[in-house]
Amino acid sequence: MDAEFVRYETNDGVAVITLDRPQAANAQTPQVLRELDDAWSESDKDREVRVVVLRTVGKHFSAGHDMQGGGDRALGPQRVDGALTVDTYYDWEERGYLHYAKRWRDLVKPSIAAVQGKCIAAGLMLCWPCDLIIAADNAQFSDPVGLMGMPGIEFFAHPWEFGPRRAKQLLFTASALSAEQARECGMVNEVVPLGQLESRTAELATSIAAMDPWAVRLAKRAINGAVDAMGFSNSIAANFDIHHLGHARAIAHTGGQTSVMADLAAMKARNNS
Repeated sequence: MDAEFVRYETNDGVAVITLDRPQAANAQTPQVLRELDDAWSESDKDREVRVVVLRTVGKHFSAGHDMQGGGDRALGPQRVDGALTVDTYYDWEERGYLHYAKRWRDLVKPSIAAVQGKCIAAGLMLCWPCDLIIAADNAQFSDPVGLMGMPGIEFFAHPWEFGPRRAKQLLFTASALSAEQARECGMVNEVVPLGQLESRTAELATSIAAMDPWAVRLAKRAINGAVDAMGFSNSIAANFDIHHLGHARAIAHTGGQTSVMADLAAMKARNNS
């Protein structure tokens, strides 16, 4: 696979997708997301692949969206006279963020995310679509976009992943959950020492790959179908619209840029304190 930041490798029925942008804490540009989607699509097409592992290189799993706007701007939201508009921004985030996360979640093959260090905001949209999450004991999960005047990330699975009251506390206070707290609320399957993250994830992937792939596929479909019947997909769709009320407000007041960058500085200061 021809990519700058994402590696795709297979071995004994396990595909490993590796995001390798540690110098930017694996922050996501439109190019990064496209490369990740290409890797997920490759795993879907490969008949030999039975399990997909998503991992990243470096100290942190992902710092979320690249707020510096790096990479080819043509791959991101289209602008009118250099400015964001409500409709073009909505269209980009629906195609570039929401649809990616939904497609990865609905892949028929089982998937595992291996998470280390900080997983911030859109970092959750990389691991949440996976069926299982193995976290290193130094992992932290947060979505502090309330500091930017936003309700939460585009793939708003917070009530499902954290539980409603824990989700409210996290979003109301822009705070973080430790790996063990995430395990307690059911978001994380296992917590392991950082040095064992790769080996434990590989062990689990190998165990799943040894199962009948058709049985695993049916089990995934049954469980995802049950969650959808309880309202998951409808909730994701409705909350994406709520998310864009936040963007519309920012665009109306500041063009969508000034307040975001100011609040980003505040968020960084708070995270470093």
